[in-house]
Amino acid sequence: MPIRLRLNEIIKEREISQRELARLTGLRPNTISHLCSDKVNSAYFESLETICRALDIDIKDLLVLED
Repeated sequence: MPIRLRLNEIIKEREISQRELARLTGLRPNTISHLCSDKVNSAYFESLETICRALDIDIKDLLVLED
């Protein structure tokens, strides 16, 4: 069962740029760009946790299980 990140959708909804999210989280802009792409096949839990804290969301809001 594939897992998809909703990061790109969330930052668009909140009108936050990838660069702004990188600044808020302290993660590299390249990391944020990769996590916003449809080609994510792995991610560090620490990075996802940092993003969730910065956006004030739960991990379940960020991850989607697809059939």
